[in-house]
Amino acid sequence: MKPVKIYTTMSCPYCMRAKKLFQALGVSYEEIDVGADQTLRNRLVETYKWQTVPMIFIGEEFIGGFDDLAELQAQGKLMEKLNA
Repeated sequence: MKPVKIYTTMSCPYCMRAKKLFQALGVSYEEIDVGADQTLRNRLVETYKWQTVPMIFIGEEFIGGFDDLAELQAQGKLMEKLNA
């Protein structure tokens, strides 16, 4: 299974929902809090042109935020992507 990274902040409800979805699927993930690291957050925004958290990566692929994650799950493609 590909590794999962989630860039979050502690007060983000969509971050919590993303983590709960992965937990429900039994998928482990690495959480990186960018709330206290403005330099890292700015670098991610510059690199991926994405302003909000969560920022979710499966392997090296940036898949987007919670809505994108939920859409993959609804289409039955999330586990496929994790296991590719």
